[in-house]
Amino acid sequence: MIDRINMLPSWLSPRGGAEASEPAMHAVLGTPLNAPLMADQEEAIFACGCFWGAEKGFWRLPGVVTTAVGYAGGQTEQPTYNQVCSGRTGHTEVVRVVWSRPALDFSDLLKLFWECHDPTQGNRQGNDTGTQYRSAIYTFNPLHLQQAQASRDAYQVALSAKGYGAITTEILADQTFYFAEEYHQQYLAKPGSRPYCSAMPTQTLLGDFEGSNYKLPKHVWDKYDWSISHCVLRSDNSPIALA
Repeated sequence: MIDRINMLPSWLSPRGGAEASEPAMHAVLGTPLNAPLMADQEEAIFACGCFWGAEKGFWRLPGVVTTAVGYAGGQTEQPTYNQVCSGRTGHTEVVRVVWSRPALDFSDLLKLFWECHDPTQGNRQGNDTGTQYRSAIYTFNPLHLQQAQASRDAYQVALSAKGYGAITTEILADQTFYFAEEYHQQYLAKPGSRPYCSAMPTQTLLGDFEGSNYKLPKHVWDKYDWSISHCVLRSDNSPIALA
């Protein structure tokens, strides 16, 4: 497992506990990290390895309102990073994504999720090992749960055709999200941050599946070239333009 505490800029110090949670604004999008959902907004939680690179992949999607990194799927309330790294909290590193329903369908987010990592690695993603790096999708309405399951089944067919094993992604409803410490939020956009991403994309694309209704055009997906090692790290921080 990589020691990411030592990868922090020198002017940042790791802090845990409630006082470090719920920073006010997104460092890139300029939107509140924890504002109540508007009538045309939806949310979901994704876990796909180290949350630094995963968050950047999601915040660049046009139509995403805000993102935040945190912990979910376990039993410990208000966990700290060090507690989660111990493997005793049951939590995994996650990204909470809020998006505009007119601009994005949940299937667009599922496409990015499945394609940005290897969901067959169990309690590991690349160099990072432990239950806190397991793959997961946590939803908040029955339709999203059904879409997540249908997309998993479709992606399993595509992966199996390439010789990959069984998908190990955990798909559950209504899991509590706990904000990670402020120094983790939009980490890759912070001055002095060291680019790091443990994700191991399979270079397998997710096609249509039952309930899919993709809204993003092809040129957006062309910005995620999984044949390029760590393509998310190599991209700029700004959201991808639709025009």
